[in-house]
Parts: sequence; structure tokens; C-alpha cells
Amino acid sequence: MPSSASSTLPYPSALPPVQINRKPLWLALLAVLAGAIYLGQAVGWRQGALWIVGALLGVTLYHASFGFTQAWRVFVSDRRGAGLRAQMLMLAVGVLLFFPFLAQGTLWGQPVSGFVSPPGVSVLLGAFLFGVGMQLGGGCASGTLFAVGGGNTRMLVTLLFFIIGSVIATAHFSWWSALPALAPTSLIKSWGLPVALAANLAVFALIAWLTTVLEKRRHGRVISFAARTSRPASLLQGPWPLIWGGVALVILNFATLALAGRPWGITSAFALWGAKALDALGGDPASWAYWAKQQAALAAPVRQDITSVMDIGLMLGALAAAAAAGKFAPVWKVPARSLAGAVIGGLLLGYGARLAFGCNIGAYFSGILSGSLHAWLWLPAAFAGSALGVRLRPLFGLAVERTPAASSC
Repeated sequence: MPSSASSTLPYPSALPPVQINRKPLWLALLAVLAGAIYLGQAVGWRQGALWIVGALLGVTLYHASFGFTQAWRVFVSDRRGAGLRAQMLMLAVGVLLFFPFLAQGTLWGQPVSGFVSPPGVSVLLGAFLFGVGMQLGGGCASGTLFAVGGGNTRMLVTLLFFIIGSVIATAHFSWWSALPALAPTSLIKSWGLPVALAANLAVFALIAWLTTVLEKRRHGRVISFAARTSRPASLLQGPWPLIWGGVALVILNFATLALAGRPWGITSAFALWGAKALDALGGDPASWAYWAKQQAALAAPVRQDITSVMDIGLMLGALAAAAAAGKFAPVWKVPARSLAGAVIGGLLLGYGARLAFGCNIGAYFSGILSGSLHAWLWLPAAFAGSALGVRLRPLFGLAVERTPAASSC
């Protein structure tokens, strides 16, 4: 029995040419260019560069379909583990690249630090809620943004309630942060660089091996993450193999570290946008304990917030990628049950991300690359929540992928 299905199946003999959506493509490219020039002049060249990095992240996520939500769902429901193995490869490359520079504290002369947060009860609960929200909302933090940029109108609802949930969580943050927790712990500093690297790589290898064993047990063979079967890979029009996406995300996260002095994050911007909107409507989020420590960010223009700039750039990059692939075609009619899932999922995503000090990017991807212990609490708790969310999806009319049973006919 072959070990890989995707690398051996032929492409269809007559593939239709890709019909580029030219107007949205040009609008997206002009917006990326104009934004980079504006930010370079109004804030500084690093902010303009981070805007472009954000756009490239959007292109990568869209063309590689490198979502965390579906990868976890198909493993829970069908034991297909290609997406999880791609994540483990991404993390392995990431720690090899990040850990040495974080250990020395500088990168090309610039001080750098990781996302290291307190591991505790709020992380476990927040990550679990986030995992449920991933499956009901239809995407994680990065998935929500690139889906919105790609024209998925349902995800606009998820994003709106993601923002609302984030703001609600900041109002309650002082209560949650008082729950039992350890001090912020860096495995790089606690164990030293060689041990931290070896331990992380061993865990990634173990997870990849387990997904392989379980997939073979269920299906008899393993699907590779190194190839696509729909059409030949194209750098500009996609689709990309997952391995391309994983490596590109690491490189772009490293570029973020070099430019911003810290890794890639997403969801803090959602809380900021919501708090600014509430303030404009007459609320007083500045009096909340969460924002008392971030008065400068709350008062400053959005253009000065690194995460906001990268998030907006990401959506524009995804729009450009969807248009280049000929897939930008918004559908405005969303079934009521699916809409309810987007509302509930968005609220859980926003609330959970704040409690857990981040999302699948800030707490999981960048958290592990930072050597933070809290990331290793986040991962199993979010996966458990995601497993529950998979079981809840049919209640909201949402599909759960499964390989059809073999037919004797």
C-alpha cells in the first residue's frame, strides 16, 4: 500500500484556465502599495514594511489554505493528519530559526523578545473556548482574516463578533487574571537553548508520528502535505502545497520579529478596534483595568499599532490572492443557522483569545516559537475545545468532512 496518495494522483487532463478577477486584484494591489507609502511617511519605514509582510501573510494563508481550524477538524472527524503534520514541520523550522536569536536577545542589532505569558487557569479556559469558537465560527484568527479578505461574507459576521467578544473579555480581564497561574515561563531561559530545542523538536516529531499512525490505522495510507492534486502549484495563482505555506509563514513571522522586535500576533488588534469603537460611542473602556495599562495604544491612531497594520494588510493580501486565483465571488445570502454559528463562534473566539493571551497565532504559533510554557497549555486545551466544536457544527448546519466509505460497486 503506498504511503502517499497526493503525490501519485495525476492532474485532470483538461483544466480550465484561471479567470483572474482583475478589478479586485488591482484594487488590492494599489491599496497595498498606497498603504506602504503612507505608513512609511506617517510612521516609519518599519511600519510600511510590516504592512507588506501582513499582505504577504494573507497571500500565503489563502494560496496554501493554511488554516488551523480545518486541519484540526479533519483529524478529529476523519483522522486525516496532513494539516497537523504540516503544522509540526512549520513549528520545527520555526524554533530552529527563532530560539537562537531569542536566547541572545538581539537580531541584527535590534532587541527582540517573544510572547511569554503566565500559564494558568485563564489560559486553559480561554483556549478551550477559542477551540469551540474556531469550529462554530468557521475559522481561527488568521483564518477569519484571510477568509474575509478572500470574499467570504459569513466570516464578516464572525469577525464582527470576534471583535465584540474581545472587548467584553477586556472588561472582565481583571477577574480572570486573578485566577491561579504560574509566572511567565520561557523554556529557552529555564532549560537553556540546546535542551529547549531538543525537547520541542521531540514533541513535534511525536505528534507527527501519532497522526501518521492513526491515519494509517483508519485509512490504510497517509496523504502527504507536500503536494496538491487539484492543479499544478502556481506561485501567484495557487494552490500551494501545505509545505510551501508552512515554510513561508515561518519566514514571514521571522521578518516580523526582525522588524517589530517581537513575533506575529493578530487578536490584540481586535480588542483595540472594539475599544476604540466603544469609546467613540460614548463608552469608557479607558477606565477598565485592561486598558489602564495600555492608555497609549488606546489613544494613538490605528496606524501606529503594529498588529492592526498587519491585520489590515493581511486582508488585502488575501483579497489579491483570491482575485488572482479567480475565486473572489462574495455570496451575501447566509442560512440562519450558519449565521447563528458565526455569531456564537465569533464571541467565543474573541473572549477566549483574550483570556488565553492570544489565539492560534499569538499563543500557539508565535507562543511556541517564543519558547513560552503557556503555549503548551494552550495547544491541548484548544484542541479539546475544537473537538467539542466539531460535534456541535451539525447543529448549525455546518459540514464535517469525512472520507466516504468504500463502495463494492
